[in-house]
Amino acid sequence: QVQLVESGGGLVQAGGSLRLSCTASGRTFSNYAMGWFRQVPGKEREFVAAISWSGIRWSDNTYYADSVKGRFTISRDNAKNTVYLQMNSLKPEDTAVYYCAADTRREVITTTPNTWGQGTQVTVTS
Repeated sequence: QVQLVESGGGLVQAGGSLRLSCTASGRTFSNYAMGWFRQVPGKEREFVAAISWSGIRWSDNTYYADSVKGRFTISRDNAKNTVYLQMNSLKPEDTAVYYCAADTRREVITTTPNTWGQGTQVTVTS
């Protein structure tokens, strides 16, 4: 099982951008589907974006919550054991703790992945 460490959170004004990074330990990173979730106090954790191998060489599938489509982009660099979340056109409602997630089962990466990072705070001011 991998261990995940997020970085890149912070404070940004509405309309700005941030890039989150999640680095995984271990040597089998490419076997994992990866995802990002977020949570605000008093609410359940919600899916943001995910990326998994499509089964076609050099090709990944990506998935996004409707609320972030067109603004956020998920990508991965298997050589660096890292997944990224590029967040553009940020809104105050994007404020949350963002969690990186991993699972070898692609079918659960958008719902119930079994491995989580510790989270990184993103705050968007109006």
